[in-house]
Amino acid sequence: MSAVHLVDASLYVFRAWHSMPDEFQDRDGWPVNAVHGFARFLLDLLERQKPSHVAVAFDEALDSCFRNELYPAYKANREPAPEELKRQFGHCRRLCQALGLATLSDVRYEADDLIGSTLARVREAGHHGVIVSADKDLSQLLSGKDQQWDFARGERWDAEGVKARYGVHAHQVADYLGLTGDAIDNIPGVPGIGAKTAAALLEHFGSLDALLERLDELPFLRLRGAGRHAQALREHREIALLSRQLATIVLDAPLPEDLGEAERRPPDREALEQLCEELRFGPMSRRRLQSI
Repeated sequence: MSAVHLVDASLYVFRAWHSMPDEFQDRDGWPVNAVHGFARFLLDLLERQKPSHVAVAFDEALDSCFRNELYPAYKANREPAPEELKRQFGHCRRLCQALGLATLSDVRYEADDLIGSTLARVREAGHHGVIVSADKDLSQLLSGKDQQWDFARGERWDAEGVKARYGVHAHQVADYLGLTGDAIDNIPGVPGIGAKTAAALLEHFGSLDALLERLDELPFLRLRGAGRHAQALREHREIALLSRQLATIVLDAPLPEDLGEAERRPPDREALEQLCEELRFGPMSRRRLQSI
């Protein structure tokens, strides 16, 4: 069975937006630096790996995600994307579609959820996943032969490698984030519990549920501030559970009817040529796109 490459597109679009010079413009004068950078990343991935199964997930659920209903402050600390960037996300989706890649987005579910749900589906067909992203949240999905790949750094790890990176096992990542929170996503967590303490607590108790059930044991552990942490967990029990819920990746998000097993389809040469003209790709990028 095949490795299904599951690409966290937004990470690489944002990276290109911040790193590529703004000298790239489309026919109408709009900036397209993020599209050019994302195209280079995508071409590198396809040329090096030649994957037979690929799905590329985009974030469309900016303020309409189901997590905002659970916790309105979720990701509220982020500045809204400027129109110049929103347009480029649209171009990046069109590029993936023209290349024959399964392209995922949903107004209620984030890219992580779409990746998790696709991985759950293709596992049923006997495939395993290669999650192309540096995002630690996605490590909770790893099991068996699955891998996560930080493409920019050339680092790969499997479920067994998660503990060496983050101090907890793959199946504990959501519990860990329930305790520590996540400043990037504005997930609160439990006050006073940082990464090392959370890892130590999960090492001892195994899970957040077991920790909350056995809080009376916590003050007797040889752990600095154990009594204080026990009190914080009593006071913020619901916050810990909510934070875990926000950090848990959904495995049953709606997927496109024609997704299948994320098999690559033949590129749409006409659509690619139109994009190359519209986005003013250079000769080298055009040759690479047309030879994929």
